[in-house]
Amino acid sequence: MDNITTYREAVREAIRNAMREDERVFVMGEDVGHYGGCYAVSMGLLEEFGAERIIDTPLSESAFTGAGIGAAMNGMRPIVEIMTVNFSLLALDQIMNNAATLLHMSGGQFNVPLVIRMATGGGKQLAAQHSHSLEGWLAHIPGLKILTPATVQDAYEMVGLALSDPDPVLIFENALLYNSKGSLDTKATPTPIGKALIHKVGKDITIVSYGISLFKALEASKTLAEDGIDAEVIDLRSLRPLDDETIMNSIKKTHKVIIVDEGWKSGSISAEIMARINEQAFYELDAPMERICTAEVPIPYAKHLEDAALPQPQKIVAMAKKMMGKA
Repeated sequence: MDNITTYREAVREAIRNAMREDERVFVMGEDVGHYGGCYAVSMGLLEEFGAERIIDTPLSESAFTGAGIGAAMNGMRPIVEIMTVNFSLLALDQIMNNAATLLHMSGGQFNVPLVIRMATGGGKQLAAQHSHSLEGWLAHIPGLKILTPATVQDAYEMVGLALSDPDPVLIFENALLYNSKGSLDTKATPTPIGKALIHKVGKDITIVSYGISLFKALEASKTLAEDGIDAEVIDLRSLRPLDDETIMNSIKKTHKVIIVDEGWKSGSISAEIMARINEQAFYELDAPMERICTAEVPIPYAKHLEDAALPQPQKIVAMAKKMMGKA
């Protein structure tokens, strides 16, 4: 039976269930114990599982990510929490040169079943320090899986999916979603990694999104419907692997596409998606592909400037109307 819960509580419940079911699972990161974790996701877990399984680490992302890799190689199932995505750059050597490559470099002898969670995205007035959306960068690296749960259901399911995977999985949780509410069915069969979901079926134009942009796309689709434009909205769910099939099948139906990506435009995951559409479905397009990304600037602190820099529903509406000849 579905119940209504928050995104934060869904992630916490998934971690709690995993730790109850498998003694190899543990959590480590800055302030995950006594403080309750970044955005309070791990609140209460220290009291239930103790300091040997909920481990407060020093302020060294490289060190504790490396420790997580070592634990994973030795049969444990670590969940490493990196507070915000910008701090993942301090662990990039461990993520890219160790976690992503050890299976290959060992000739298939060593898997690295590591899970790394981190908060991502702008909109919180945390300015240029903590407003990055770098999931598209990390999706560039073979050997990693990149998950971007938007819904409460995915926030819950993706923890278990990541822990079950033999390879390193990075989960990017948009910080603005932690307080969002939605229905959760803990008995549902999880949607596999690499499978996109169509949240709204439509026939006129395809809107491809992920993370918090899904809800902006859905809001835009309601406005577009008032003008007689029937948009199809896709949630990618994972950026590596990408679900090319769902994207291409939608374009074969609508023949127009907008990609909404909170990353910067240059070298972004939106650019990769456009390239794949060009390679696989170019002759299905009735109009040039379009994308809405974050402005190519360090994210401003001032709220009105931050809002102007990020993708917004009204930008999606305006672009769709232009493509449909209704601007």
